[in-house]
Amino acid sequence: MERLRRILIVDDHPLFREGLKTIIGRDSRFEVVGEAGSAGEGVDMAKSLHPDLMLVDISMPDKSGLCLIRELRPLLPTTRFLVISMHSKADYIVEAFQAGAMGYMIKESATESLLTGLETLARGDIFLDVALSREVVGKLLTREGELRSAVEPYQSLTAREQEVLRLLAEGLSARDAAKRLFVSPKTVENHRTNLMRKLGLQNTVELVRYAARIGLIDLDSWSN
Repeated sequence: MERLRRILIVDDHPLFREGLKTIIGRDSRFEVVGEAGSAGEGVDMAKSLHPDLMLVDISMPDKSGLCLIRELRPLLPTTRFLVISMHSKADYIVEAFQAGAMGYMIKESATESLLTGLETLARGDIFLDVALSREVVGKLLTREGELRSAVEPYQSLTAREQEVLRLLAEGLSARDAAKRLFVSPKTVENHRTNLMRKLGLQNTVELVRYAARIGLIDLDSWSN
């Protein structure tokens, strides 16, 4: 007997979550094991539940669902993310896949396409809403090459340098980052110096832009 695929829903609209649960309840191969109304709550629940699939909205009250995906992807490598959003512009869709999503669906398509999307991700395939245009595919191909060239220097950093880069890019001071990592501020400054040299960056602005470019942070959220 095929095991149930465990699903966590992250969306700040309770009625929409109820609608998703109703649709999922029609298929005995899936079960909803949790739901969250914010990205922060979604991160905590995902770490506890280790779901097979996550349905994630982009726009939420605390931070972007894409930030949630970027944070969880290295922690939950077997979890597959399906973005369900009201946004249909190509840039949102491209950014979602760059963040680590394996599927993208427009909210108004959920009634007819949700189960198909879940089945596709459960097989390990990528799902694209039929409403998506050729423009999306073209931008995905173009940005994939650009992203690959930008990520290569990042991969040369040590694991600790990568952590420091992410924390500083999120706006933390060296002192606050040190507290988060349980090290001294001087150690953080040393890591900062080394990673800036390896990445060819000159200042904090360039560091933040680089982190946004490779998908570590959401630049719009940072600036707010």
